[in-house]
Amino acid sequence: MAQASAEGQQQHPIKLYLIVWLWLFVLSTFSYLVDYFHLQGILRWSLILIFMMLKAGLIVAVFMHMAWERLAIIYAILLPPLAVVVFMALMIFEADHTLFTRIRFFSPGSG
Repeated sequence: MAQASAEGQQQHPIKLYLIVWLWLFVLSTFSYLVDYFHLQGILRWSLILIFMMLKAGLIVAVFMHMAWERLAIIYAILLPPLAVVVFMALMIFEADHTLFTRIRFFSPGSG
């Protein structure tokens, strides 16, 4: 019985966790430096989002053990948020189209 439970759990080396912690520290430092150097506009937000996604990916992959899960579980967890992002992008484009249509056809002097 003890042997079966020991086979079910896989031990990961502490070095892996220390490397991930180091990468999280480095990415957090880069994120802080974006504000420190007063970057503005699309560059600022792009860098912040990139660093945020990289940190979230490391946390999910290693600390939540998703890197060692079956593909079906990974799809079950990652596909719904991806679908939400795609639907949000579609709604943004539709909102821009609706705004353009309202400005064009309902503004004074357009008739």
